[in-house]
Amino acid sequence: MEFKIRKQEYINKTFRITRELNDQLSEVAQNENISVNELVVQCCNFALSNMNKDTKEK
Repeated sequence: MEFKIRKQEYINKTFRITRELNDQLSEVAQNENISVNELVVQCCNFALSNMNKDTKEK
C-alpha cells in the first residue's frame, strides 16, 4: 500500500450568522481546540450526511 498525500481544496465563502450562533461556535471551537472554520465544515458535513432522504430529493 502506498501513502498518498491528499490536499483538501477549500474555497472562500461569506455567510451571515447571528451573533448568538457565532458565540456558540467560537466557544465550542475553543473548547475543542479547532478553528471555527473547521467546526463549521464538520457541522455542515454532518448535517448533509444526516438529512432526511425526502429533504435531499427536493
